[in-house]
Amino acid sequence: MLLLFCAIQELGAWAMHTSVEGPGLGQPGNPALLAGGRVKRGWVWNQFFVVEEYTGTEPLYVGKIHSDSDEGDGSIKYTISGEGAGTIFLIDEITGDIHATERLDREQKTFYTLRAQARDRQTDQLLEPESEFIIKVQDINDSEPRFLEGPYIGSVAELSPIGTSVMQVMASDADDPTYGSSARVVYSVLEGEQHFTVDSKTGVIRTAVADLDRETQDQYEVVIRATDMAGQLGGLSGSTTVTIVVTDVNDNPPRFPQKMYQFSIVETAPVGTAIGRVKAEDSDVGENTDMTYQVKDEEGVEMFKVTTDSNTQEAVITVQKPLDYESKKVHTVVVEALNKFVDPRFVDLGTFRDQTIVRVSVLDVDEPPEFRPPSNLMEVQEDAHVGSVVGVVTALDPDTANHPVRYAIDRSTDAEKIFDIDANTGAIVTGKVLDRETAGWHNITVLAMEADNHSQVSRASLRIRILDVNDNPPELATPYEAAVCEDAKPGQLIQTISVVDRDEPQSGHHFYFTLAPEATNNHHFSLLDIKDNTAAVHTQRMGFNRQEQDVYLLPILVVDRGPPALSSTGTLTIHVCGCDSNGAIQSCNSTAYVVSATLSPGALIALLVCVLILVVLVLLILTLKRHHKSHLTSEDDEDMRDNVIKYNDEGGGEQDTEAYDMSALRSLYDFSEIKGGDGGGGLGEGGPSGNPASELHALPQWVQSPDLDFSVFRDYICKKVEQADEDLSVPPYDSFQTYAFEGSDSPVPSLSSINTWSSGSEQDFSYLGGWGPRFRQLAALYAGRRGEEDSEDS
Repeated sequence: MLLLFCAIQELGAWAMHTSVEGPGLGQPGNPALLAGGRVKRGWVWNQFFVVEEYTGTEPLYVGKIHSDSDEGDGSIKYTISGEGAGTIFLIDEITGDIHATERLDREQKTFYTLRAQARDRQTDQLLEPESEFIIKVQDINDSEPRFLEGPYIGSVAELSPIGTSVMQVMASDADDPTYGSSARVVYSVLEGEQHFTVDSKTGVIRTAVADLDRETQDQYEVVIRATDMAGQLGGLSGSTTVTIVVTDVNDNPPRFPQKMYQFSIVETAPVGTAIGRVKAEDSDVGENTDMTYQVKDEEGVEMFKVTTDSNTQEAVITVQKPLDYESKKVHTVVVEALNKFVDPRFVDLGTFRDQTIVRVSVLDVDEPPEFRPPSNLMEVQEDAHVGSVVGVVTALDPDTANHPVRYAIDRSTDAEKIFDIDANTGAIVTGKVLDRETAGWHNITVLAMEADNHSQVSRASLRIRILDVNDNPPELATPYEAAVCEDAKPGQLIQTISVVDRDEPQSGHHFYFTLAPEATNNHHFSLLDIKDNTAAVHTQRMGFNRQEQDVYLLPILVVDRGPPALSSTGTLTIHVCGCDSNGAIQSCNSTAYVVSATLSPGALIALLVCVLILVVLVLLILTLKRHHKSHLTSEDDEDMRDNVIKYNDEGGGEQDTEAYDMSALRSLYDFSEIKGGDGGGGLGEGGPSGNPASELHALPQWVQSPDLDFSVFRDYICKKVEQADEDLSVPPYDSFQTYAFEGSDSPVPSLSSINTWSSGSEQDFSYLGGWGPRFRQLAALYAGRRGEEDSEDS
C-alpha cells in the first residue's frame, strides 16, 4: 500500500492516525488475500507545501512518500510524474524524499498535481497502484495592491453637501486572499484630503467640504493609496490619481457690465430696424448662461422690442413703432436680463436678474408731407357741373420747419383729366362731365410735396364714387316677340315683360307698366302689372284669324319712380299662328319669327354657323366633283380615241371590215339642211332624203379643193350653233373627238374616209378662223348626242 503525503491543509496541521482500505488490496500476492481477510494499515498525513520565492542555495525539502510494505532494504523504487516532475520537483528513489529545485511564485501557479509510484527495483513491477498528490505553493506578501481601472475621472456638482459620493476606486492584490492578510487592502487619501475623503474598505470617494465652487476651482487632483496587510506595518501599497471635476450649477445671476447704454437712430427708420445690442454676463457655463431679455417700462414696451440672439445671448433692441423726432427726441428703455434655466435651490435668493437703462436718441430727418386725416373716399353726383368741388385733401410737413405743401394728381391714374386739384388748397374738382353709367368709381393718386423740395413727396390713394341720378329711362329688356294661337281663349298668358334701367337708385328699382295711349282702345290684348318690375300680356278676346291680320303691335309704356320719373315706350310684336290641338305652334306667316320665337339668340347664331359650314362643304364637294369629272372626261376622251381603228391597208374601203359602223360617223355631219347648187361647193342639193353616196363623194372633193368656198360651211356652223344655244336640255361637254376627211397631204395613202385631226385633247381648228371654238362646241354636242343614240340602239 502506498503511503501518500499530501499538502491539503495549512502549515502546522496535526498528524492524524486512521484506518482505511488501502489501494492495491486486490493485487495478486497481497498478504491480506493470502490470509483471507482485510488488513488495517496506518497512514501518516503531513502537509505537502513549498514556500514561494525561496532564495536558499540548497534544494528545498517538500515532503516524503512511503509505502508500508517498504522494509528499508532498498528493494522498492519510488518515482513521481505530473506537473514539474523531474524539473521542479525531484524524488529520492530509495527514501521517497521530494525536493523543490526552483524558485516558485504563487501568483503564477498556486499548486502542482503529481502522481507517485512504488515499483519493485528488480522487476520494475508496480507494487502499489499509482496515487495522486498535491504540492501547494505557500503564499508570502510579495505583491502590492494595484489600481487596474485607471485613470479615474469623477465629477461632483459645486456646492454639494459634505459626504456627497463622487466615485469609487478599487485596487487588486495578487496575493492569496485565503491565507493571512496579504491580500487585505485598505484605502486612504494621500493628497486632497482637505476637500475629499475615501472609505478605507470600499474605496468610495466623498466630499469633505460643502463649499466647492466651480467658479473658484473647477478641478481637483486627489491621490488615493491602497495598502495590504490590512494596513499593518510591513504591508505593501500602491496609489493612483483621481481627477475630480466640479460641475456647474446656476448659482450666479446675470450682470450687465454697464448700468446705461446709449444708441441713436433716425426717425424714418422702418419698424423692425435694429437699434443696438446689449449683453449681460454670467459666471456660469453651459445652459446656465442662457438669457432672456424683456423691456420693463411701459413706454419702452410700446415703442421698442427686445429679442435674444440664441447664438451670442445678446439682447437685440428693435423699433416696434414709427419714431417721430418732433414728438419725442429721446426714449429711455429699461431692459432686464434673466436666466433662462434657474436652479430651484437658488430661486429664493431673488437676485438672478439684472437691469440696465438704454437711452435711444431719435435723429431728425427731412420728411415728406403727411396726409391728415387719411380719408380715401369721396362722393360726387354724376350731374355735377364741371368745376364742382368733390372734396379737399390736407397734408402737413411733419418737420419743425413746417414747409408749405403743394398738391398734384398723378396723371398716370387719371389720364383723361376727369378731376383737377388746387395746388395750394388741395381741393379736388371735376374736370369733365361725369357719367355713372360709364364709370361708377374712379381711383386716383394725389401727390403732396414740399414747395421748395419736390423730392420730398407723399402719395395718397383716393377713391371717388359717382352717385347716381335718374337720367336714363327704363327700356324693355329685349325686342319682345310673342305668338298667339288662332283658337286662343280670353285671359291666356302670351308674354311676360321685363325692363332694364341703366340707373341704380339707392332704394332699388320700381317700374310701372301700362299700355301706351295709342293702344287704349285695344280690345285684343290686356297688360297686367305684376308689381315685381314685370308685366304680363294676356289675350282679351276669343280666337284670332291670321288671314285677316297675322301681326299685332302692342305699344307698352314703362315708367320708373324717379325723381324725376322717366318713361319709354316699347313695342311687343304678336304673331298669329296656327296651332295643333295641344296648343303647339305649327306655322306662322313670318318664318323669321318662327325661328326667333323658338330659338334663343345663341341658338340662332349656332344655327347660322352650321348653315354656313354646310354651304362651304357643298361648294367644296361640287368643286372636287367637277374637277374629278373633268379628269374622268379627259380619260374617256383618251379611251375613245384609243378605240378608233385606223385602216391603212389598200382595200375595198368601208366594206373591208365590219368592226366599226362608219355610218355612225357620217350621221354626225348632217348636210341635208345646207342649201346650194352644183356650183356651191360641190355638195349637191340633197336633203334628208338625199343620196348618201353623193355626199360621200362630194365631201372628200370639197376638202381636197384649195379654192373651195367656205360660206356654205359657215352657214351650216352658224345654224348649228343657234340650235345648240337654244337647246337647254343638252349638257355641256368638256372634250370631244372629231373625224376629218383624208386630204391630199396624208402621209400614208388610204382609202379610209376618216382620220384624227390631232392626237391631243385639243384639236386644231385654226383653218376655220374665228369659227374654231364654236365648231368645237358643235362637234362636242353632236358627238354627245350621237353617243346617246348609239347607247339607246345598243
